[in-house]
Amino acid sequence: MSLNRHFTFCVFAAIVIGFGAGCNSNNPVKANPQPVTVTDIDGNIYHTVTIGTQVWMVENLKTTRYNDGTAIALVTDDNAWMNLTTGAFCWYNNDSATYKNPYGALYNWYAVNTGKLAPTGWHVPSDSEWSVLVAIAGGDAVAGGALKEAGTTHWASPNSGATNNPYGFSAFPGGSRTNVSTFVDNGNTGYFWASTTYSGLIPPVSWGRYMNSSSPGVDRNYFNFNVDGFSVRCVRNP
Repeated sequence: MSLNRHFTFCVFAAIVIGFGAGCNSNNPVKANPQPVTVTDIDGNIYHTVTIGTQVWMVENLKTTRYNDGTAIALVTDDNAWMNLTTGAFCWYNNDSATYKNPYGALYNWYAVNTGKLAPTGWHVPSDSEWSVLVAIAGGDAVAGGALKEAGTTHWASPNSGATNNPYGFSAFPGGSRTNVSTFVDNGNTGYFWASTTYSGLIPPVSWGRYMNSSSPGVDRNYFNFNVDGFSVRCVRNP
């Protein structure tokens, strides 16, 4: 074998051996070996975590503007909220000082439906994207435990099954603004919009997920997007 051919063969072998070692099943990819952040148009900074092929924000969204710079309507009046047909947000109990951090804002589905709520390059997850996350985290019956922030600093006791491991998703119990425009469940339940509508019902509804302090599971349901105000977690565009 000539010197040039011998050199080429050695380089090729080294590459193959190195690639094989990197793909060894004994060295699985961790949930998020290199944490990164993303910043919304208001300057709020969110940490991220990679779970499977998805990249999720670790905190609930709290922007007051769409990603094109347009202000999202802040609606505090109960009657006005119940009669909305356009995008809006509020803070739990209309108290941003207490609830903006760490619970984020509560958005109606019209804000979600603009397609401009998430930072550029991100979006509100579809129903199927939520399903993928829940499946990776163990399925409906136990995924809440793997996804909820552990402990009772923000979650009410007993925060059943909560470990937040191995994913670091850190779901928070932001509560909701309900169809009678009252604020409920902060500390007990985290409600999260999906971007997917559920067809065939009047008034129109959209899919969402919720996690409760008394259960290790994740529940899937549809909600009235005319009046419900929920938290939003964003996922990065493919």
